[in-house]
Amino acid sequence: MTNQLLKQNIIKLLKGGNAHADFDAIVKDIPLNDLGKYPQSLPYSIWDLVEHLRIAQWDILMFSKDASHQSPEWPKDYWVEKHHQPTADEWQKSVESYKRERQAFIELIENSDELLKPLEWGDGQSLLQEALTLADHDAYHLGEILVLRRLLGNWD
Repeated sequence: MTNQLLKQNIIKLLKGGNAHADFDAIVKDIPLNDLGKYPQSLPYSIWDLVEHLRIAQWDILMFSKDASHQSPEWPKDYWVEKHHQPTADEWQKSVESYKRERQAFIELIENSDELLKPLEWGDGQSLLQEALTLADHDAYHLGEILVLRRLLGNWD
């Protein structure tokens, strides 16, 4: 029972929305022309942050399930080229990829019997540690996206 309760709480954390707005709410209805803007001289745009979230989540997912996974080079490969204005198709693909990989990570949690056991690869990370890292990373950058939306005038 304890393991099932732990899984439920981790999944709730990964889906977000408890203490802050979740990914789906934060990326909903953003005007396309706002995605590549850098308001108030900030060093990132909404597009930069969503792509960074997607890349980092993909890396955490792949690391968590595949011992042969090679992570991208940090920090270079975790960020996209600056000042790119994405097309509607690029934006949709990025958001859908993030959601699909978030669901894949949730399924990894649901199907695991060893959340606390260190993975057989890496430096002692467990699936629980990777889930908490992912949730923490998402919360940090989702907050930044929310601030950008407020600065751009498209969040109440």
